[in-house]
Amino acid sequence: MERIERGEGAIENAPGHPLTDAARQAFIVLGVVVFVLLAWEGIARAQNIPPFFLPKPSDIAQRFVVAWSDGTLPRHIAVTWSEALVAFALAFLFSSALGYALAKSPLLEKIVSPFIVASQSLPIFAIAPFVLIILGNGFWSNALMGALVAFFPMLVSMIAALRNISAEQRALMYSCAATIGQIFTKLEVPATLPYLFGSVRVGITLAVIGVLVVELFWADRGLGFLLNFARGTFDTPLLFASILALILMNLSMYVAVAVMQRVLMPWRVENEQV
Repeated sequence: MERIERGEGAIENAPGHPLTDAARQAFIVLGVVVFVLLAWEGIARAQNIPPFFLPKPSDIAQRFVVAWSDGTLPRHIAVTWSEALVAFALAFLFSSALGYALAKSPLLEKIVSPFIVASQSLPIFAIAPFVLIILGNGFWSNALMGALVAFFPMLVSMIAALRNISAEQRALMYSCAATIGQIFTKLEVPATLPYLFGSVRVGITLAVIGVLVVELFWADRGLGFLLNFARGTFDTPLLFASILALILMNLSMYVAVAVMQRVLMPWRVENEQV
């Protein structure tokens, strides 16, 4: 009552609608991208910069369309995408299983943790020759290297998520005569979902990076190979078109994870709308 008499409107302090905020953010980002592209196009035309040195956005778009039409980009995107998804799946499965075991057993963590930390002190790509010898130059060697890059951050995130569950919460479940399966499905899974989706975002990005770096070294197909090919032939528009394809691929996976999070965690959406 006093707030109304003093003229303090509650609407000023009320949070904006999530959809409106998201649309505003998307509009700002799109505006910045359009401005940068127009400035890039204008400077490149005014300075008459050679396309092999710095192609104009219009040249990149034209090369992208040509490479997509002749099947070059779809073929290499499919290879990198499949390798990255398999790499992420391997990293997710092993990090989740090992992280759950380490979080539940402090003794096991004390035994295993030194070996895990020691393995991270060794550059992942230093073991690439051994992977290449064992698995050969192909799909599974690329996917395994991507999984190794994404494994450790996802493992740390999983352990932190499970350790965030308090003893009081577990005691409450036990007082309700909950079984181990019920504790897992009703307490541990919902409590770890926010951390889990953060881990998924990081892991899938690292998996793509790991696969791409491996493809740059030894692959004969994939976006990494295409980047090497474009660089070696001085086809700079194709180089930028490949980078654009990589960005679009990562964005599509990020959006897919965001949609999945909204579906599996509707209570967070409801809290944002309050």
